[in-house]
Amino acid sequence: MTGRVLPYEVQGEGPRRALVLHNWFGDRTSFAPLRAHLNDAAGSYAFVDCRGYGEALDHAGAYTMEEVAADAFAVADDLGWDSFSVVGHSMGGKAAQLMLLDAPDRVRSIIGISPVSAAGFPMDGETWELFAGAAEEAANRRAIIDNTTGGRYDDAWLSTLVERSVRRSSAAAFRAYLDSWSRTDFHERVRDNPAPVLLVVGAHDPALGAEAMEATWLRWYPNARLEVLKDAGHYAPEETPQALAEAIEAFLAA
Repeated sequence: MTGRVLPYEVQGEGPRRALVLHNWFGDRTSFAPLRAHLNDAAGSYAFVDCRGYGEALDHAGAYTMEEVAADAFAVADDLGWDSFSVVGHSMGGKAAQLMLLDAPDRVRSIIGISPVSAAGFPMDGETWELFAGAAEEAANRRAIIDNTTGGRYDDAWLSTLVERSVRRSSAAAFRAYLDSWSRTDFHERVRDNPAPVLLVVGAHDPALGAEAMEATWLRWYPNARLEVLKDAGHYAPEETPQALAEAIEAFLAA
């Protein structure tokens, strides 16, 4: 698949390069709290908007993880980056694995923030209806965010995430990505992959926390390690940005 260069923004001028892929509910602006804590002298981070999100809101596409991966490579080519790490939040973590499979000589490592595994995210019927309905229903988005952060936040915090999600994503893209990140399974292709992998999850994330990582990523990547942020749920870039930044930078420096 041939990608296209999507809107992106680079922060930092350091030697440790990383492409950063956002989650299902947020465009690249969802990383704003994290960015305030990154060391610009140590790293260079390219924050990309997926098709149908943020500044790429009107970019048509198939809205698949394969397309996200291809577009991310187009951004890397535009930057002249021959090798780099990939940071993927939630669905972004699934696309990061396709990049590793497509170009293991270019993708040095993966950092997954509450990342979806290569096996997808199985759901029962009721859960599927909640997620699929979130494309059109803001209340569904709110329920999902509230659940995956452990029910710890007030109305104002939840409303901020929901409103940004609705405003900065197209319903068509949002719905189509769900099929791709949740229902496609390529875990046999990643089994025993030697790439270095850091998994950063929140202690209050019931969906993609430590238990989910132990059942998936940690079984398939022999050089993966897990870090649990005690004060985060599913949205560590916004819940505990400083702790996440420290974890990312320590891993990239190793």
